[in-house]
Amino acid sequence: MSTMAIAHKGGAWLIEEAAPGDVLTPERFTDEHRLIARTAADFVRQEVAPMREALEGKDWDVARRLVRRAGELGLLATDVPEDLGGLALDKISSVVVASEMGADSAFATTFGAITGLAILPLIAFGTPEQQQRYLPRLASGELVGAYCLSESGSGSDALGARTRATRLADGSFSLSGEKMWITNAGFADLYIVFAKVDGEAFTAFIVERGFPGVSIGEEEHKMGLQASSTAPVILQDARVPAANVLGEIGRGHKVAFNVLNYGRLKLGAATAGGARAALAEATAYALERRQFGQAIATFGAIRSKLATMAVRIYVLESLLARTADLIDRAIDAGEGAPAARLLAALEQYAIEASIAKVAGSETADYVVDENVQIHGGNGFVRDYPAERRYRDARVNRIFEGTNEINRLLIAGLLARRAAKGEIGLIAAATRLADEVTGPLMGDAGDEAPLAAARRTVTGLKKAALLVLGTAMQRFGERLGDEQEILVLTADLVIDAFGAESALLRAERARIDGARHADVHEAIACTAIADAAFRVEMGAREAVAALTDGDARRVTLSALRRLIKSAAVDTVALRRTIAAHVLTAGGAGFDLR
Repeated sequence: MSTMAIAHKGGAWLIEEAAPGDVLTPERFTDEHRLIARTAADFVRQEVAPMREALEGKDWDVARRLVRRAGELGLLATDVPEDLGGLALDKISSVVVASEMGADSAFATTFGAITGLAILPLIAFGTPEQQQRYLPRLASGELVGAYCLSESGSGSDALGARTRATRLADGSFSLSGEKMWITNAGFADLYIVFAKVDGEAFTAFIVERGFPGVSIGEEEHKMGLQASSTAPVILQDARVPAANVLGEIGRGHKVAFNVLNYGRLKLGAATAGGARAALAEATAYALERRQFGQAIATFGAIRSKLATMAVRIYVLESLLARTADLIDRAIDAGEGAPAARLLAALEQYAIEASIAKVAGSETADYVVDENVQIHGGNGFVRDYPAERRYRDARVNRIFEGTNEINRLLIAGLLARRAAKGEIGLIAAATRLADEVTGPLMGDAGDEAPLAAARRTVTGLKKAALLVLGTAMQRFGERLGDEQEILVLTADLVIDAFGAESALLRAERARIDGARHADVHEAIACTAIADAAFRVEMGAREAVAALTDGDARRVTLSALRRLIKSAAVDTVALRRTIAAHVLTAGGAGFDLR
């Protein structure tokens, strides 16, 4: 177990001061983490990439062979207990593997559906008999898993599913309905299916492909992810034994939502890997492509793009490592059976998992878009991978709950925890109100860049708290109906968490005397300056919607005091960052 302090509650970071030693950073991963990362990276580069054409041709025999090979390498088994054929590694290891898999987004989707959406439900909710029957074969790659939640009329509204499970006289169930957009459907052996028993009790079932009444529809014609299978799963009076109920009847929401919490974290990791691969491609191309007699990598506009791509990836990787470590430490500190500790930790850090999902998918979108732009016309044709990455990335903002749903979850869950007194947000908001109406503190004057950045991060967190507290005060229990306000608040929270995670990583690098501590500092200061601009705009918009008259003037004045920070020369900082990125060339930037 880590010796670092354990955060008591998910979301509590918003009102707590964090020190560099409180979080795990990518530079402090263990040799074991790095070894499994190399294994995954080599597998994707040497075995998956050469098979892309066959996979895009829907040759699912090739997909099955690759899944089996991933099983042989232990890549499917990171979360599985050792007595069930797994490696029982920490969640950092799972995040590291998901990130390396993300370099090939289509196979990462195949992989994620197995490890995050089929294996985890069995670990967390399966009976010993179910686990013995399925987990060793899923971990080895002998079986391919899929997760069947969405329907044509109930995407984000999972509990609105219409698939029905009818109890039969012998105790088994008859399932009827159609699940849509199911990853791995075309060649999976095992489906985690959600249906309503007698039309009411939302329940999870383990459905095998060979059960009578199970069939698979035609492959979808998709914008991207051509090398992964996506098809409907059709259930026509499908017979499912009573022993294949997963968890309790009527408690399927527990299965669905806890699994999605972990899936969101791992999706964030996969998008980080895809973004890093896109940055490497953009860098290599910029060094090779010549215009006006010189490589386009010499142009300031291109260098600024590469630097911003690197900054956003750094923030994402920082918050991913921080969140996975929080989950690991909560599991270690928990009580009860391993499954209970896992579920409690995932539920505790649901806010941070949703932040990882939103930040990851939107970072990836930004990076793949800039990759196309740097490639120019070549980025728009299929001769270059930039075009495929662009198409493949778009679905990530829909996967695992749309980003809109996740934003509502982030702010809504914070508000609910505050109302219940779980993390002291209301008391902190009251103290903040006194602080911002008190005497104006003088500027800190000349100080080290990271010290100034820390003051700014503190202000960003307080700005998010001020908006959340104002919203709760105005709307009370009706806040859940004010989606525009919740979305604005979530954006402030996402930026605050990312900025603080980047700051702590850079501070840790400086303390450790890291070889590239100056680059860490440049990236963190740039990220925080960018976040401060967005937070100021977003908070002003929220305050204008929440207040009027004197209250608006007072609250806007408070915001200006909270976010007040010294001007940062991000042009110069981006030049420093770009120089480091270009030195690494197509290998991708490395800060170890």
